Amino acid sequence: MIITGFKAARTKPLTTAKKQVNKLIAAERAACEHAFAHRKNWRILTKLRLDARHATTLLRALLVLTNLEITR
Repeated sequence: MIITGFKAARTKPLTTAKKQVNKLIAAERAACEHAFAHRKNWRILTKLRLDARHATTLLRALLVLTNLEITR
């Protein structure tokens, strides 16, 4: 599932509530992008030869560990 932010039209600026929602979405997206950047730097996934289901489980575990490392 992909969550996208709100867009302002030329004639209608965004309300403050919609701006806050966009900021929350951007913060979540940034955390994910940073986690993927860490994985690319580690080059763990370049030689990964697993079933897609197992790769997804591994990737989720790596993202959890990265988030724990970042929040320490």
